[in-house]
Amino acid sequence: MNLFEKLVSDYDVSLDKNGVSGERLAARLAALSEIGLTPDKGSHRIGFSKEEKAAKDIVKKWMTEAGLTVTQDGAGNVFGRVEGKNPDLPALLSGSHVDSVPNGGHFDGPLGVLAALEVAEAWKQTGFVPERPYEVVIFSDEEGSRFNGGFSGSASMIGEATREEYLSKIDINGDSFTKVIEDIGLSVDEFFQSKRDLSKLEAFVEIHIEQGKRLERGGVPVGIVTGIAGPCWLKLTFTGRAGHAGNTPMNDRQDALVAAGQFIHEVQSLPGQVSSSAVATVGKIEVIPNGVNVIPGEVRLSVDIRDIQKETRDRLVDLVLEKAKTVSSAQGIELHIEETLREAPVPISKEMQQRLEKSVVAQGIEPVYLPSGAGHDSMIVGHVLPVAMIFVQSKDGVSHNPAEWTDLSDCVQSVHVLKDFVEGYDK
Repeated sequence: MNLFEKLVSDYDVSLDKNGVSGERLAARLAALSEIGLTPDKGSHRIGFSKEEKAAKDIVKKWMTEAGLTVTQDGAGNVFGRVEGKNPDLPALLSGSHVDSVPNGGHFDGPLGVLAALEVAEAWKQTGFVPERPYEVVIFSDEEGSRFNGGFSGSASMIGEATREEYLSKIDINGDSFTKVIEDIGLSVDEFFQSKRDLSKLEAFVEIHIEQGKRLERGGVPVGIVTGIAGPCWLKLTFTGRAGHAGNTPMNDRQDALVAAGQFIHEVQSLPGQVSSSAVATVGKIEVIPNGVNVIPGEVRLSVDIRDIQKETRDRLVDLVLEKAKTVSSAQGIELHIEETLREAPVPISKEMQQRLEKSVVAQGIEPVYLPSGAGHDSMIVGHVLPVAMIFVQSKDGVSHNPAEWTDLSDCVQSVHVLKDFVEGYDK
């Protein structure tokens, strides 16, 4: 069974209303899935690749057929515009990205783009014209798989992509940023001229799969995002003294791994001390010299700390550092701390959440509020514009994996929520 057949096999056709077509959405998700299809039936469309470009090109074709005016900026971001009754009003934007992680899934990104386009398709079917301009956007290189750092398209649109940062980037193949974008027909100079006039943009709303299990556990198709967590990454090095595992008495050891292990164990109790949405993860560890009969002399590990509020996120960072210092001191271990990333969280305003709540309730769905622990283009756009996010139920919370799955009925319900949100924005 191919992706289209699987999507429509148990689709609730009663959701085909007001110009929205589940079959059309399924066919387009399936068509994009064929671009960069891996042997594992996953997606391989890394940023600024020919596969990402091919996916954009087919969506541009659909945009044109739907009557949208299509443009592309110097960063490869694609915009499909409906002028609206009052074209001088700032535009509402909705969309996401079509790039993927290597061997990723078929819903992370494409669903947000195609759901936004489906709203415009529904208007074409029904003759509805929105009050203000509406733009469907495809942002370039959200996932960051190519240069180990994403959001290139959204950062360029709001003017946060700097020459110094980007021209120093080297991709996974050892190629320069300049070579990579020139290979797909873009230019460096135009990339850094992609900033939009922000006074002409009203807000950005993004549909995205949840990448978690909360909606599935609650039996709810969609949820309202309360904020997008900003990560802080710490690299901690515990340095003790390597020694022979047989000849060094237990009371005469400076075992870096014992200290690091105690720290790792205690980290899990810290997020709950600051908020219900805070998280902390030790996801990478390196033991040196890593011999079966050698007392570890050095341990390097990473800590990923996130929350949707800056105050609580930073308080958790302080707690993690305090715990690392306490544990290392008690064990006679030297501690070196390096902060490698600190992104500001983006809380979503109560006003935008309430607008989405009205649209969710209008579809007969009980509103569920939840934070986003992962970063999205909304996080970047949210630095300068109001944003809203609609999460769609993910099966088993799987993401960035060929097994990623969201039922078509849930996808279409998210379209109806978005459509109601945009149509009622100025009422």
